[in-house]
Amino acid sequence: MELMTTASSTDVADKGARIAVLPVGSFEQHGDHLPLITDTVIACLIARQLAENYPLLLLPPLTISCSHEHETFAGTVSLSPATLIAVISDIRRSLARSGITTLVLVNAHGGNYVLSNIAQQANTTGRNVVIYPGRDDWNRARQVAGMDTDSHNDMHGGELETSILLHAEPDLVRPSFRNADHEASDRSHLHLLGMAAYTSSGIIGRPSAATDVKGKAALDALTKSFGEYFALITMQTERGSSARDCGVS
Repeated sequence: MELMTTASSTDVADKGARIAVLPVGSFEQHGDHLPLITDTVIACLIARQLAENYPLLLLPPLTISCSHEHETFAGTVSLSPATLIAVISDIRRSLARSGITTLVLVNAHGGNYVLSNIAQQANTTGRNVVIYPGRDDWNRARQVAGMDTDSHNDMHGGELETSILLHAEPDLVRPSFRNADHEASDRSHLHLLGMAAYTSSGIIGRPSAATDVKGKAALDALTKSFGEYFALITMQTERGSSARDCGVS
């Protein structure tokens, strides 16, 4: 799968996008049946569909983020929150030099809490940073796809993530997903104790319920849901352009 955009500079110039989309993944354990790059793959799949359906500049993914709660599992690698903030800040500054002041962060890792703080600060001066999908978008995608589980009980490596990969990248899913279910609905001290306190396999959810049909439906729903965000962003962009044209600062 192409995790990196193959667009050329002239392709980007011809498209004339004024909004960029950045996939934010992770490099962390997803049990035996899914790869360490699962979140990155999912973020890229969503971001690519958004860029195909809306006039967005597709950026290459951030493949490592804040996965500290998974670090007792082999293979997991993390960035500090401060580093992630610095990287995204640098990307925003670089985009601004070419006239792109709005960045959509397609986040596929629930542990990237710091992204909310980035958006809070950036959006004091306009609609500059969008975090997508939000909780409601994920829940709507689950409902549209007819999934058996909810987001709390299917937290990690479960029905949702496995379904999306079964649809888009089935070669990345091992047959062990059929026997990988693990329930841990009470995770009161997750941030204190980490994932290992609640699962020895790394999975919390029901991957056995996953199907490729559910994965396609979820991705399609996420593409559609972005329309509301796009309308809000472009409304602000058009308003700002009109003000500049009239000499209003």
